[in-house]
Order: sequence, then structure tokens, then C-alpha cells
Amino acid sequence: MVELLPSILSADFAHLGDQVAAAERGGGTAIHVDIMDGHFVPNLTIGPPVVKSLRKATSLPLDCHLMIDNPNEFIAAFAEAGADWVSVHYEACTHLHRTLQLIAQHGMKPGVVLNPATPVELIVEVLPMVHHVLIMSVNPGFGGQEFIPFSLKKLRRLAELRQELGLAFKIEVDGGVAHDTVAAIVQAGAELLVAGNAVFGAGQPEQDARSLLAAARQAAGE
Repeated sequence: MVELLPSILSADFAHLGDQVAAAERGGGTAIHVDIMDGHFVPNLTIGPPVVKSLRKATSLPLDCHLMIDNPNEFIAAFAEAGADWVSVHYEACTHLHRTLQLIAQHGMKPGVVLNPATPVELIVEVLPMVHHVLIMSVNPGFGGQEFIPFSLKKLRRLAELRQELGLAFKIEVDGGVAHDTVAAIVQAGAELLVAGNAVFGAGQPEQDARSLLAAARQAAGE
């Protein structure tokens, strides 16, 4: 089942609760929260206080994507703030297995993220531990970027690996998910679609979430 995860990176932060509620009415089933530290990626966004406020505004799972160095130092804070899913970058974790264990120990669902240039094969050993794998289809740091086409090959490879290993993790994609890319993305195997600009960019999150999700489900034959 294809799901839409609206990304608040593109939302109007002055009206964040209302924007999230509108995206939820449009069919969003989890809220994607981009956490950036200005070190691992060239941008600064938000931290646990905003997650804590979001937790009060929605009952949907909060999917926190940590684009940060030293993620272990912040996992407890995000758990306390109310995060449900926490994903960390393969490229940021010296001890990835330990970090994923730490997320699970704090009662959250662990995920692992791969930058565009990082091969899927590098995370085979930890796939049994994760709730989801997030394939970055743009270079992380900023919203509104164009989809990188070779990401489709990575999504297909990940779907193959999941079948070969008999696992049930979800395949998530983030970056350039829009009306002109969503069919190919879904057909390559992605189930959790992160969309920011395509949902919030035009100021009509409910309507735009609904139409994007409908296009995705049509492409998936659902």
C-alpha cells in the first residue's frame, strides 16, 4: 500500500499545526520531519522542541529524518519529544548497528537513510533491524530539488533484496517526489512517499496531497 508522508520542510511554519492537519485530511499517514544540523548537510532546520509541539498537533506518526552528525547524542531527546520513527544516515554513523539499537531501545522504529551516491549493498547486514530504508533521491539539505533518475535503480535493488532476504521493511523515498515522477517511483518499489514542495508549495496542502496520493496509487494499481 502506497502512503504519503508530507514533509514539513516546505510548510508554512507560522501555521504549522493547520498545515499538518490539512495534509492529513488530504491522505497523509505520517508526517516527515527533516532535522538538519548545518554540519552533515548545508542547512539548519528544527530540533526536539518543534517535534514536541507537532506531537500535540497530530496523532499521526512523526517520521524524524536525522541529517545530523553524532545522532546518538540526540536520540533520547527525540524520543522524549514524541518521535515515532527515527532514521539515521549510513554516512553519519560510525557504528550504525549500535545507533539503530539505540533508537529501538527508546521505543521508536529505526530507519536507515542512504545518500544518492551510497550503494544499497552497504546496508545489507542491518536490514533485518530496520522498520524502513529511506532512499534520498536528491542530495539532502534543501527542499524543491529535482529527482535524481538513478535513484530508481536503487529502489528496484532494495525491493529485490527485501524479497531475497524475506524481510518486511518499508521502502521510503525522499526528494523530487511530484506528479511527473511519482509513477516511476512507485513502480520501482517505493511505498512511503515523502513530499514537501508538491504538498505545501502552492499553499493548498489538502488538495495537493490528495491529488499526488491518487496519482501514486493509480500507478501502483491500487
